[in-house]
Amino acid sequence: INIVLVEGVRTPFLLSGTIYNDFMAHDLARAALLGLLNKTSLPKDAVDYIVYGTVIQEVKTSNVAREAALGAGISEKIPAHTVTMACISANQAITTAVGLIAAGQCDVVVAGGVETMSDMPIRHSRKMRKTMLTLNKAKTLSQRLTLLSKIRLGYLTPELPALTEFSTNETMGHSADRLTAAFGVSRREQDEFAFRSHSLAKKAQDAGLLSDVLSVNVPGKGIVSKDNGIRPSSMEQLEKLKPVFIKPHGTITPASSSFLTDGASAVLLMSEEKALAMGYKPKAYLRDFVFVSQDPKDQLLLGPSYATPEVLEKSGITLDDIDVFEFHEGQILANLKAMDSDWFAQTCMGRKSKVGVLPIEKLNLWGGSLSLGHPFGATGARLVTAAVNRLKKEGGQYALVAACAAGGQVVFDL
Repeated sequence: INIVLVEGVRTPFLLSGTIYNDFMAHDLARAALLGLLNKTSLPKDAVDYIVYGTVIQEVKTSNVAREAALGAGISEKIPAHTVTMACISANQAITTAVGLIAAGQCDVVVAGGVETMSDMPIRHSRKMRKTMLTLNKAKTLSQRLTLLSKIRLGYLTPELPALTEFSTNETMGHSADRLTAAFGVSRREQDEFAFRSHSLAKKAQDAGLLSDVLSVNVPGKGIVSKDNGIRPSSMEQLEKLKPVFIKPHGTITPASSSFLTDGASAVLLMSEEKALAMGYKPKAYLRDFVFVSQDPKDQLLLGPSYATPEVLEKSGITLDDIDVFEFHEGQILANLKAMDSDWFAQTCMGRKSKVGVLPIEKLNLWGGSLSLGHPFGATGARLVTAAVNRLKKEGGQYALVAACAAGGQVVFDL
C-alpha cells in the first residue's frame, strides 16, 4: 500500500512562558488539528484515527490526542491515542499512522504532536504526597491532626519534571559537550552553525516559505502567526555567550542549544488510493523509516550516524540521491563528523568505511531547532512537513529526515 502525505501544519513555535501559557496542551493540539482540517477541507467524519506524540504530559489530559479530537468536534466514535518517545514522539506518531494504513486498518489518519513547556506539571515532594494520601484515608480528626503535625518545611519543596536522562542523570547539554570534545567540534564551528540556522530561518520566514505555520487566536492575546525564537545575531555577539552546561570550559552555549518551546503540529496521511479517490494530490510518498537505539551515556545523540546508512540501504538508494536533508539540530555537527569518519565506522558501527559527507548546502535550508525552537512532542512532524515542502519548492525527489532523542534513540524517515 502506498502511503502519502497530503498536508502538514503547525502552530507557531513560541518561547515557553511567553504567550501560549494560557493554553493547555490539548488546546494547542486542537488548534493544529483544526488548522489541518481547514487547510485541506477534509470533512471531520473522513478521519479514521488520530495519534499524537507528547513528552511531558499534562496530568489532567493523559491522552491529549483524544481530548484534542473531541475539542475539535471529531466524532466520539473515532479512536485517538497518545505516544511518547522523547524528542521523536511525533515521528513515532507518524510511523504508527503509517502502520495503521499499511495494515489496512485505516485509510485516513491524522498524526502530530504537542508540547507546552511553559506549563509543565509540578508535583509535591514524595514525602508530601505520601502524607496527603494517608491524610485522605484518616477517619478521625485526631488522626488528621497527628498527620498534619508531622509535615516539615522540607516536604513543601516541589519536584520539577526532569530534563535529565533517567539512566545517567545527565542533561543532553552535558552529553553534547562531551561529544563536541570527542569529535573535535570547535566553539567557532558551533557558533557558525547557530548563526546559519537563525539566518536561514529569518530568510525563510520573510520569504513566506514557512507556509505550514498557522495563525492561532489566543484568548486575551490576539492572533499569533510567527515563531518568536528566530533571532538573527552576529558572530561577535555569539562569541560573547558563556557555556551553559560544563562551566567554564564547555563549548555549548544558549545559541547552540535548542530552547524550550511551546507548539503543536499535525500531518494528514492517507493511502494513495484513498487520497486520489477524494481528489487530493499527494505532496509526498512515505517510502521507509527505521528506529535505532544507542548507549545513552556515551552516544546519546549519535543515532543519526548509525541510522543514516541503515535507512539508505533498506531503501536501495545512496546519500548522493538525497535532495533534501532535515535533521533535528541536537548535536548535529558531531554527527556530521562521525559520518565522515572511517575510524568511527569501523570501530563503533562495524562498517568497512564511513557513511560519507552530508552536503551542508542541502541541510535545513529553512532553519532548524536552534532557531525555530523544539517543542519536544511536535518537532518530528515539523521536520517531515519542512522536508516535503522543500522537496516541492526545490523540485527534488528524495528527502531524509532524522531526529535524535533521549534514551539514545533516533528515527529516520525517507
